[in-house]
Amino acid sequence: MPKKKLIHFQENLTFSFLFQPSYNVLMEGFEMYSSWHSRFFGNTNPIVVELGCGKGEYSVGLAGLYPDKNFIGIDLKGARLWRGCKSVAESGLKNVAFIRALVDHVDRFFAPGEVSEIWITFPDPQAKREHRRLTAPGFLEKYKKILAPEGIIHLKTDDQDCFQYTLDVIHENHHHLLWSTADLYQSETEDDVIRIKTFYENMWLEKGKKIGYLRFRLNQSKIL
Repeated sequence: MPKKKLIHFQENLTFSFLFQPSYNVLMEGFEMYSSWHSRFFGNTNPIVVELGCGKGEYSVGLAGLYPDKNFIGIDLKGARLWRGCKSVAESGLKNVAFIRALVDHVDRFFAPGEVSEIWITFPDPQAKREHRRLTAPGFLEKYKKILAPEGIIHLKTDDQDCFQYTLDVIHENHHHLLWSTADLYQSETEDDVIRIKTFYENMWLEKGKKIGYLRFRLNQSKIL
């Protein structure tokens, strides 16, 4: 393992806002489950979760724009999260946290209704394993456990197959599509959706790729 990465992993241990629970801890009971407001943030502001957050560019960016909300990014890669943690430390933001873990366990990080919004930003399109897409029915069932009844899910992707697949899942399961566009930057839209661009998003835009975006609410009465 490169020396630089080892140094980053060691520094990750010093960040009080980075949680790295083991599998056994998750199975026995994660310390912050149902306690994010009282034990970490010290407020009752809405919690917004970013799944597969990578370097945390979106979580950190949104936290700066919305000091009245709390943001939690989840990713498995410690080297990526290090960059997000450094950004938080350097900015002094107090409304951001990160969890190093598989998204599969998201319903073990939060209690029912504890989350107000979920952002899925440029997920792996899983071209050969649709059931592993972060908008597949199995994952939506997990999100339903933690989202408030009026909670919103956002998807931003450069993969048109993933975008269309998500639209199909929404329609087939009678979820509530709030807004969608297959070409975000050629659409009339709210500034909030386009104010933050990740490093890779800028790279894809320079190559002429279209960015799809949609947001929806889950059908609470539908069994996925």
